[in-house]
Amino acid sequence: MTSIRLLVPALLVLATVLPSGAARADDDPDFLTVAAGKFDIFRNREEDVELRLDYRFGKKFLIFKPFLTGAYVTNNSSFVGAGVLVDIYLGRRFVLTPQFSPTWWRGKTSNLDLGHALEFRSRLELAYRLDDRSRIGISIDHSSNAGLGDGNPGVESVMLNYSVSMDTIKGMFK
Repeated sequence: MTSIRLLVPALLVLATVLPSGAARADDDPDFLTVAAGKFDIFRNREEDVELRLDYRFGKKFLIFKPFLTGAYVTNNSSFVGAGVLVDIYLGRRFVLTPQFSPTWWRGKTSNLDLGHALEFRSRLELAYRLDDRSRIGISIDHSSNAGLGDGNPGVESVMLNYSVSMDTIKGMFK
């Protein structure tokens, strides 16, 4: 888990020093991302499914793109937050996306208490970019309260993600 915490800052540094490739999409649209996967993959304190919905803005601020996120876990817990991401284009088709977001967590159970309502989610996604610019990928998330609470057990999820361009969604209603 410590390696996950170190991986995201390292990838952000790499994103600033990698040369721009022809596939770098400075004009990427906004995306709506839907995801589903396994919650608490390493400790299995909870045998639950996580469902997530993200709105990813296309406009960059330096190298960062903002996003909004919300997740529901079938144990009746949820996360809501906002953060930043960096798209690192690995050739024409693959995109590596480290993300970070403070989130508000609700839902202590008898098996899992994350120790504080404020949780910090780090995510690393690897996605394949389709011809219509939509993406399908896999991600791993780590949530932790960074020592704000009495306990800091953390939790990880692995998710299958599909990101569709908001231009595509808007085109469906014309």
